[in-house]
Amino acid sequence: MRPTFSLSLLLLVPLYAGAQEEKRVPGTEPIKVVKIERKDPVTYEHDVEPIFVKKCAFCHSGNVKEARLDMGSYEGLMKGGKRGKAVIPGNADGSLLYQLAGKMRRPMMPPKSETPLTPEEYALIKLWIDQGAKAPSGMRVKPKVIVGLPPPNVQPVRAVAVSPDKKLVIGARGNQIHVYDADKGDYLRSLVDPNLTTADKKPVKAAHLSLVESLAVSPDCKLIASGGFQEVILWDAATGAIKHKLTGFADRVVALAFSPDGKMLATGGGAPTEDGEVKLYDPATGNLVRELKNCHSDTVFGVSFSGDNKMLATCGADKFVKTWETATGKFIKSFEGHTHHVLDVGWKSDGKLLASAGADNVVKIWDFEKGEQLRTIQAAGKQLTRLVFIGTTDQFVTCSGDAQVRAWSTGGGNTGTFGGHNDYVYAVGVSPDGNLVAAGGEEGVVRLYKNRAGTPFKSLVPPDAAPKEEPKKETKKK
Repeated sequence: MRPTFSLSLLLLVPLYAGAQEEKRVPGTEPIKVVKIERKDPVTYEHDVEPIFVKKCAFCHSGNVKEARLDMGSYEGLMKGGKRGKAVIPGNADGSLLYQLAGKMRRPMMPPKSETPLTPEEYALIKLWIDQGAKAPSGMRVKPKVIVGLPPPNVQPVRAVAVSPDKKLVIGARGNQIHVYDADKGDYLRSLVDPNLTTADKKPVKAAHLSLVESLAVSPDCKLIASGGFQEVILWDAATGAIKHKLTGFADRVVALAFSPDGKMLATGGGAPTEDGEVKLYDPATGNLVRELKNCHSDTVFGVSFSGDNKMLATCGADKFVKTWETATGKFIKSFEGHTHHVLDVGWKSDGKLLASAGADNVVKIWDFEKGEQLRTIQAAGKQLTRLVFIGTTDQFVTCSGDAQVRAWSTGGGNTGTFGGHNDYVYAVGVSPDGNLVAAGGEEGVVRLYKNRAGTPFKSLVPPDAAPKEEPKKETKKK
């Protein structure tokens, strides 16, 4: 009897496996394995990198690196992420990248809500790895990036701004920009580019096609600047109309700052692992005034003007803070000490001190005249993403990946904490008097704080994203 029973089990195994396969959620089916015939070797720069740019770079490059995996460069990919090595040269089947991209194991990449690899793309990646996953060589042809809409479930708040007159709070959620009444926290309107379309000419109701990466409000409160992929838009703050659209950027514009007199707008960005990009514009005309060539050797994440408008501070992925003359673009001095990307920089209004925040979880205070570091503040448990000085005071506000928003003095003391966040916080804005603080992040919500209270006054979401109240359950009387 035992042999018959065993044989029956063996016969049932394929049926059971097939039933399990049928139960897979749509979008999680394994990528079909196909064989491609190639006489010439598969190369990273011509065959593989364009696939990564199209399907992977959205969540694995720049200042967004899910699972700490940077696919913006060959070096970053081969380094791996928090789950270990992504690629084992010569062994595609044993490589984590191949397994996840093929939806053979979790977490499946890309997520089911996004376009998966085609069988041909998957086969090219396998062949490249099996051939040794060789590095790019010779002249590299940079693939043209065609921007698509962010997935519906990707709606982080990546930028927040508070108008200097304390009347408006502006929050970027995904590729949308929403404007709120700062006093009551009520939604007022959204900023929409009426001519925005996808690559196949389908109309899109949003501010930018890709994620909104940065926001700033002019000192006179008449202009709102927003940065996205390869563009900056200047909006009329009163009407929401587009005044100017600035283009010609290499990659995402992740930092924006108006000069205190409102006569200049600084932009910061650049493609990962390439020279950083800093440009100065006349916001009244939209004309480019100056570009700081070779300012940083990697992406620029922060820009900040001195109180007298004469100098600009920048920081970037190359771990440096640098200062420049705004009238000439002449380099003044640099500050070195961070051990990871410097993600933002602020200039105290009197021009004597600088503060910089980094992915090394610390804030560093610098004496500008001496060019020396005064102190290091252990300010967070995860990377610090933004830093904003409070008006003309010696205090500033930071936000970080450990879901914290905090206020500090340049002396190193923690002067306030703004709670309520449950996930990574990317952005923070503050009024000149410090009585309005707004912050948001991965949750897709902007939390507004008033009078320096640590509890949110209101959570700001657009009307169509307002959480629905759960129906109250009736309790039976005993």
